Parts: sequence; structure tokens; C-alpha cells
Amino acid sequence: MATDHSNRLTGIPAAPFLAADIGGTHGRVALMRASHDGAGGVQTLAYRVFVCAEFPMLSELLQAFIDADVKIPVKHCVLACAGQIMGNEVVNDNLPWPIHLPQLRHVLGLEEVAVLNDFEALAYALDDASADGGRHLCGPATPTGGPTLVIGPGTGLGAAVHIPAAGGGFVLGTEAGQMDFAPNSLRERQILAHLAPDGGYVPFEHVVSGPGLLAVYVALCAMHGDAPKLAAPEAVTKAAMKGDDAQAVEAVEIFCASLGSFAGNLAMTFMATGGVFLAGGFLSSIFELLERSAFEERFLHGRSARALLSQIPVRVTEHGLRGVHGAAKWYLRHSVPGVGAPMPIAAGGAGA
Repeated sequence: MATDHSNRLTGIPAAPFLAADIGGTHGRVALMRASHDGAGGVQTLAYRVFVCAEFPMLSELLQAFIDADVKIPVKHCVLACAGQIMGNEVVNDNLPWPIHLPQLRHVLGLEEVAVLNDFEALAYALDDASADGGRHLCGPATPTGGPTLVIGPGTGLGAAVHIPAAGGGFVLGTEAGQMDFAPNSLRERQILAHLAPDGGYVPFEHVVSGPGLLAVYVALCAMHGDAPKLAAPEAVTKAAMKGDDAQAVEAVEIFCASLGSFAGNLAMTFMATGGVFLAGGFLSSIFELLERSAFEERFLHGRSARALLSQIPVRVTEHGLRGVHGAAKWYLRHSVPGVGAPMPIAAGGAGA
């Protein structure tokens, strides 16, 4: 069961701890400790990026990091994971393996494993909108303050919102990527019909993600009566950047436009006047195409919503170390007295 360990964790951050950001493709792992600034900052002692598919279990990925970079005993770990925390398990179809917290704690000899959603971690990392926010895409250059939204298409589609408040504010995780995809054009209706020929549920992440981009490309090839030449999302984006594959170019255009609709929907939902951050190297690699696409027009929607959305800055930022930093900041905030409000920590504790 998920348990509130905030009191039990008091004083632990004085020692180094593991922080990991585990996505469907990459696992980013760091050895962290609290900085001495007294403001909840973190210091990175070691950092590596792993390919998740190269390891049969998460415990082996973390053990590889420990063997290479950790020279002192470490007993505490915080994981930012794609998916939902259900008791002592992280549930997500995009992860290469199941994550069972008691097994992880036992194999690695850890006393505590704290867990949060990976986009919650990103939101904690980006909770200061005045920090380095990457490349400006649209809207005003600076925010007016208010909730900050982070969205990231990768192996799946994640989103979280940071709500400013006394004591550093708080983050709301979402499963927004599972919302029904809503086509905006006749072409998108055709693609939706191809993805679900018998009707039924198609989530946004089946279009707005790496695998979604590939699925759109394959659908467009089928509509043209062509066999798809490309077999990976990276190949589709590279071909679109070169402009030498018409279906790849159109697939990226549809991806960017659909991302605009998705981001605008969430910005309206959360009144994200603090700004929208689009996270991930995937987006950075196609920034020029995104900038020229229908993203902004679709983000702005229409009529009365346009007045609000036109005042929201949108930036593209690298994922990189941010998720690990956000996980560590969350961990420290919920284990140091007086820093933020206490919140539950899902963990595989003693007796789990």
C-alpha cells in the first residue's frame, strides 16, 4: 500500500541518495544530495543515461549505475516513472518491464524507494518559470505568473501542472495523454478512421507521441497506396527535416498541429498563465518544423479562448537532467521539515 513516510524520512537527505527518471526509452540516473544553500536545492554527484531495453529489469539498470559510479553505501532512492503508482507497483504499458517496489528494494538493499510520476518530477524541476526555459516557440516572451504546465511526447504522452503557492507550491499529475483524440481537420478524421476502423477509443498519445507519429506516417502511406519506407519515429522526423518523403512531412505536420490542440486544451483547463513547457529532445530535434507548423494556430483555438491563450508563453525545453532534478527536489521537499507541505510517498518500505 502507498504510505505516508514523510515523518520517517526526516533527516535522511543529509546522505547521498539515488534519483532516477525512468521513461519508456531512457533511464536517467543520478547520485544526489541536498545542497548546503538551505533552500531545498540539490547537488549532482554522478549522472548517467541508460537505454532501458538493454536491461531485463529496472533493478539491473540501477545496479549498473551503482557499480560504475557509487562508491559509498546508498540506502534511499526516488524514482520518477512513466505511469501510475498502484500500491507497490508502477503500471504503464510504455515501460519495458514491470516495476515492483518491494523487489527493487530487496534486490538493491534499499531501505526506502519513493516514487512519483515522471511528469510530476519535470513540473517540480520547472516550477520557476524565470529559470532557463529553453527555446521560445510562441506567445509572449515572459509569463505573467500562475500555473505552469509541462507536456512531453515521447514513448507516451505525459503532462503535469505546477500550482504556485506559499512554501513552493504543489504539482498535479495527470493522465491527459489518455484523453480521446479529437480530429480537427478532414485529414485527421481520415487518420482516426484508419487507426480505429471499427470506431472506439483512440487516446491522444496514439497520435501525439513517437509511436503515434510513426502510426500516422503508416496510415498516410496506406491512404496513398504506398508501402511505408520508414520504420522508426526518428526516421520519420529525419525524413521530414530533409523534405524527401511527402508522407513523413505530412505526418510531422499533423503531429505538430495535434500537439497544439492538446496543449491548448490543457492550458485552458488549468489556466496555465505561468507558461507551457514542451519537454523532450524529440521536440528539440524538430523545432524548426514545429515553429513553421500549425501548432500556434491550433494552440490558440478560437473565439473567447484566444484572448487567454495568446497571453501564455510556450517554450520547448530539453528533458535531460531536469526529471532527475525534479524527483530529487520533490524528495527533499517531502523529507525536510518546513519545506513544502507533506504529501504521501509511495514506497516499498519495511514489511511491504
